[in-house]
Amino acid sequence: MAETRIVVVGAGVSGLTTALLLSRNANYKITVAAKHMPGDYDIEYASPWAGANYLPISVEGTDLAEWESNTWTELERLARLHPEAGIHFQDAALFNRTKHLEGGNASALVAPEVSDPWYQKIVPNFKKVPKNHLPPGYDSGNTFTSVCINTAIYLPWLTSRCLEAGVIFKRAIFNHISEASNAHHSGKKADLVVNCTGLLAGKLGGVEDKNMIPARGQTVLVMNKGDGLMYSTSGTDDGDEEVCYTMGRAAGGGTLLGGCYQKGNWDSQPDPNLAVRIMKRAIGICPSLTNGKGIEHLNIIRHGVGLRPVRIGGTRVEKEKINDVWVVHNYGHGGYGYQSSYGCSQAVVKLVEEVLKVRAKL
Repeated sequence: MAETRIVVVGAGVSGLTTALLLSRNANYKITVAAKHMPGDYDIEYASPWAGANYLPISVEGTDLAEWESNTWTELERLARLHPEAGIHFQDAALFNRTKHLEGGNASALVAPEVSDPWYQKIVPNFKKVPKNHLPPGYDSGNTFTSVCINTAIYLPWLTSRCLEAGVIFKRAIFNHISEASNAHHSGKKADLVVNCTGLLAGKLGGVEDKNMIPARGQTVLVMNKGDGLMYSTSGTDDGDEEVCYTMGRAAGGGTLLGGCYQKGNWDSQPDPNLAVRIMKRAIGICPSLTNGKGIEHLNIIRHGVGLRPVRIGGTRVEKEKINDVWVVHNYGHGGYGYQSSYGCSQAVVKLVEEVLKVRAKL
């Protein structure tokens, strides 16, 4: 079979995972072309700033639920068999307040069906928290075994696996998505392009998706260790745009405290007042971070700001011909890029196969 030249645009978790799955076909010769690469920290590059963990936010029966379900299979395998990927198992605790769930101001990072979520069928050790074990002020809660991803390890690990499979990486900036077809490392025109440009899909020529908006997130990374649980809540008392979560990263990666979900906010600089609220909420839900003391006992590594690539209407995974170039889109993952990464990339692989069948008939 003749080789197929593919250019993947974007080197965030979606682009890297897509390139890795495509590389399993020996006939595919793949170039990853991107402005930002693992190791970079830039406000345009969302993946390094992510939490990242597995806490599905989808509704059962949707494409997103299928993608998140399929992704758990691989994340669980990596946590179990490949510690070098920087993914480890961590028990998660989600605490809910009825006023958030019924008042329409629940966190955008929590599934609508928090009391009886579909994912209890696939994650280990799912349990409802007894009333007498809930923190003060909370009305319900669930615990289950999840995973936490140390992005500083995982993104380079994905890159290494791609390199091992023969994927070529190059820096590139495109004004139009069709230009990427000329960026293949062979010097020949690519047979198709995979668009994993995240938030930049809103500005990239040929795509210019007006449904793309940022959802600003702010975090505090600290050296302190908690009680081993990964906490999330259904909302906060500090406004609809603020959220509360903590997660401990593998391999000395520290504990990440968050956060916020500010739609339409492009600000790249940390807000010191928000940082204080984040830290106060974190030690409120997990007092063991400071042994019951104040936030001055948190040992801060750094403050972070990232822009989640939210797409109104949901993630775009579909094929399209643009200026005689076949393009498969995979962008707009919002705050669930990691936990849907393998499912979305599997869908892309199928679309690539469909495109190649169409090309073969021409």
